[in-house]
Amino acid sequence: MKTYFIQLLQNLRISDLFDIAIIAVLSYILLVWFKRTASRFVLIGIVILAAIYAAARVFHLYLTEYVLQGFFTILVIALIVIFQEDLRRFFERLATWGIVRRSSLVAAPGQDTEVISTVVGRLAQNRRGVLIVVKGKDLLERHLKGGIPLDGKLSASLLESIFDPHSPGHDGAAVVDNGRIVTFGCHLPLSINPRKLGNIGLRHTAAIGLSERCDALCIVVSEERGTVSAAREGELLRLKNPGDITEVLERFYQERRPKGPKRAWQRWISENTWEKAIAVILACGLWVVFGYQTESIQRDYVVPIVYRNLPADWVVEEQKPKETMVTLMGSKQAFDLLNKESLKITFDMNEIVEGHQDKAIRTDNIQHPSNLTVVNIKPNKINFVAHQLIRVALPVELKTEGKLAGGLKIQKLEIDPPSVEVITQKENIKKVKVFTEPIDLSSLTETTKLTPRLVLPPGSDFTNGKQPAVTITIELEKSQTVPPVQESKGKTSS
Repeated sequence: MKTYFIQLLQNLRISDLFDIAIIAVLSYILLVWFKRTASRFVLIGIVILAAIYAAARVFHLYLTEYVLQGFFTILVIALIVIFQEDLRRFFERLATWGIVRRSSLVAAPGQDTEVISTVVGRLAQNRRGVLIVVKGKDLLERHLKGGIPLDGKLSASLLESIFDPHSPGHDGAAVVDNGRIVTFGCHLPLSINPRKLGNIGLRHTAAIGLSERCDALCIVVSEERGTVSAAREGELLRLKNPGDITEVLERFYQERRPKGPKRAWQRWISENTWEKAIAVILACGLWVVFGYQTESIQRDYVVPIVYRNLPADWVVEEQKPKETMVTLMGSKQAFDLLNKESLKITFDMNEIVEGHQDKAIRTDNIQHPSNLTVVNIKPNKINFVAHQLIRVALPVELKTEGKLAGGLKIQKLEIDPPSVEVITQKENIKKVKVFTEPIDLSSLTETTKLTPRLVLPPGSDFTNGKQPAVTITIELEKSQTVPPVQESKGKTSS
């Protein structure tokens, strides 16, 4: 065992430390996130199955590994279904993290606490129904329905007027954020947990329902009994005296806006100690099981050869070979994560020259993951011929077959345009000719217009790779004598 741990530490790389750190942070975030969720027991069950699966891989329990492997293939869908609300909250908070941190320092929480606790205590004595939502870090917009936008400064008179029985929005909720009443008369989502409902009113049910879906604090005053309650994280707490309102608000603001960066670091170190320890142990265990392996294996791959930065006016021909065999060495886990399509042998063609040339295939020409090593390349060089292409205008020559019917002769032949632009190799300029596809003269009985396909020799192409439209006009006339030599604007060939 001692030898194993010494070997493990000797093979530990910097990238492995980053690997463990990333998994530890993600594990810690998940542990803290699901610590207070109603679905945390489902998460515990999944973790237990994952531990069994890891043990099955270590001790080669093939049947257990096979069965659990099928389970984990559908685990992503199961997690989305089970934790859809928690995942939505997580991504919302992640997306708005910077905005929340900047906006959380706008208002003084002491003033908000004093105003809210004073008004709530006064309205509780008068048995007025109250539902106040104090926004936390999570977004509220998708949970609220209806409401009247206000964006007024929080004050005792404004808050009392909102919950006046004659006010049109007194039955809804007032949302407080950063010392301002953002909106009032809102309708909140109701709780669907029958265990928490009991004999409570609609306001209390709505307060619990919103606190189950976000981190807001909901303060409720019962219109029938005049009691004050606070709902947070899906739990309803009944407050016995007005002083408790101040204590709940101060605790809420303290968690939302810790005083000073030094205290924030102290809180981060001191809080969730067990979760941090479990996350580190879990990350190290996962790395030992899945990421660490002392034995190296070798595998052969047929890798294609590609060119980079090849100028548009150059062409590469007669490449041999088209692909080569590359032998890679590494751990089994590294090969499991390898995408074979990403393996390529790349040559930079910025300094290409004319003619035949050989290039050696070096290790730095091979695109491969850093956790795999190139052991062998066979063959270890390629040869090809490179040509620079030039543009040239060449006349179009008409190619024909067969003979005209008796009594007919070509009066006039017109090719429009008479020449086309092609790109070809410099040494082939004198040899390249542009012909039309063969036109059967025996099928012509009258003046005809044709748009034939043009034919180029190998190694040549039209500019932009698209054939231009060329129109051939053949005018015929009847003749009883031997046809004289015809004149044409283009060339003909048969």
